Amino acid sequence: MHSVSLRLRPQPENYDIKIGANLISHLGAEARACLGPESRQAALISNPTVFDLYGRQAVRSLRASGFKVCHWLMKEGERHKSLRSLEQALGFLSQSRLERTDCVVALGGGVVGDLAGFAAATYLRGITFVQVPTTLLAQIDASVGGKTGINLPAGKNLAGAFHQPRLVIIDTNSLRTLPARELTSGWCEAVKQGAVGERKLFERTVRLLRNRPRDFGRWLGNRDSQTEIGLTIAAHCRFKASIVAGDARETPGRDDAKSRRILNFGHTTAHALEVVTAYRRFRHGEAVGYGVVVAGEISKNLGMLSADELESLREAVRACGSLPRANDLDVSKLLHAMKGDKKSVAGQLKWVLLERIGKAQIVNGTHVDRRAITSALRAGLQPLR
Repeated sequence: MHSVSLRLRPQPENYDIKIGANLISHLGAEARACLGPESRQAALISNPTVFDLYGRQAVRSLRASGFKVCHWLMKEGERHKSLRSLEQALGFLSQSRLERTDCVVALGGGVVGDLAGFAAATYLRGITFVQVPTTLLAQIDASVGGKTGINLPAGKNLAGAFHQPRLVIIDTNSLRTLPARELTSGWCEAVKQGAVGERKLFERTVRLLRNRPRDFGRWLGNRDSQTEIGLTIAAHCRFKASIVAGDARETPGRDDAKSRRILNFGHTTAHALEVVTAYRRFRHGEAVGYGVVVAGEISKNLGMLSADELESLREAVRACGSLPRANDLDVSKLLHAMKGDKKSVAGQLKWVLLERIGKAQIVNGTHVDRRAITSALRAGLQPLR
């Protein structure tokens, strides 16, 4: 088994991130080594599509390592990351008679990981969970850092908990079965992380985007390509780990460049897009793609970001793939949705903007007037051609 191993250290919890091909078949052995002999049962949460692809392999691996396995499949889609689904997940854990030494395994994308993680955080006041992300977005972002949660009618991720996984297993083979839109969604999130992380990470991501062939699944079948994508995913996980280790719970008073808030770049607009369209039009990363461009436009409007840097940002998002239409949405409704953003402090939004690619700055909403936001929305939500 050829893989990359990272150790995330968000005090007081430490955990390993394993990245490589065919790792789902090693899930049981990795979980047993991490959790020890006292863990008897694994409750697997997934959705029908992912379970059909990888569920039986995951269950076999867990049983081979001595786990009793039960599973529950949630409905698919962001709109099902809800209180109703959480109630069903908790009912499943209760009926399965999980004990505190047992674990929850999240097999799927960000929606599955967020819901399963929140259920694990609340059942018996917190039990162990293992992340097995199967989408690119979840692999580089959602599965790392311990944010779990659900959506409320008023906004996205308004209920949740910080609950770190004990282990993250990233099987790059799962990317071969992803629909094109899911890949686009993940690449947009990768561009976002590169933009606020460091220019080297941004350029590495854009280089991979430009060089990848149209048949991404077949390309991933090549060992060298597997290595390249694995190392790129590792670079993104390493960057996020470095931020989370210094600010695991997103401290409200921090506005420095190492604050976990910088990872919210593009998300104020993205969450508004998702809320206004009832979570039905955009994949999360697609909305982030637009959000990145809008935040870049605001940065330019405030005299922070050069036109050349903004164009580099736009070109990077364009390289991710086509995005659903957004320029038909009512700007006033988007502005209203932004007011419910969970990242507000003392009633004011905190915008993550750019001084340049690789250098983010957190700006209080009082310094970003409505005209600058409106102008940025109208420019940033145009089709990227």
